[in-house]
Amino acid sequence: MTTLLVDTPHGPARASLHCAHEPRAALLLGHGAGGGVEAPDLVAACHAANSVGVHVALIEQPYRVAGRRAPAPAGQLDTAWLAVVEDLGERWFDGLPLVFGGRSSGARVACRTSVEGQAVAVLCLAFPVHPPGKPEKSRMAELDGVEVATLVVQGENDPFGQPERAHHREVVLLKGDHSLKASVADVGRYVGEWMDRVLRPLD
Repeated sequence: MTTLLVDTPHGPARASLHCAHEPRAALLLGHGAGGGVEAPDLVAACHAANSVGVHVALIEQPYRVAGRRAPAPAGQLDTAWLAVVEDLGERWFDGLPLVFGGRSSGARVACRTSVEGQAVAVLCLAFPVHPPGKPEKSRMAELDGVEVATLVVQGENDPFGQPERAHHREVVLLKGDHSLKASVADVGRYVGEWMDRVLRPLD
């Protein structure tokens, strides 16, 4: 693993690189609002991607690197993410297709930036469709704005809601809640299978 700091307009972000042998693509994964990149589902997705020949960068947003627990506003998260994407794309992943992803808040960032960042696919772990108990405050527009193949892995009992399937969006429901800790092995299995399938036409 290689860890490096990446300058962004909102302070340094941290990237932990987990490299695959003979890579076919790179997956950039962001963390949840109050958690870090050591979340079990992110770790499982990282290992699964490596196993099918995909480099992985686990990205820590500048507010986390600075030691703050409260997340930055959405615009700052997106700007910082795209700065990291540009830097890693040039220095480490030159010529490789980029897959965006993350858990919860990180999944939202991946969706919102997927078009501008030219992602070839998007992976969402525990996408927060709405705040708990507030289904009227839907965030489905962020998911619907993604124009490429998307996988959403969701807990059956997630209080943040359940996303709907769409023509380019697969939704996998697993036992458990928003943390996905009850089904970590299944997270890895589904992510690996999906990643291998969506990248095959690009190989």
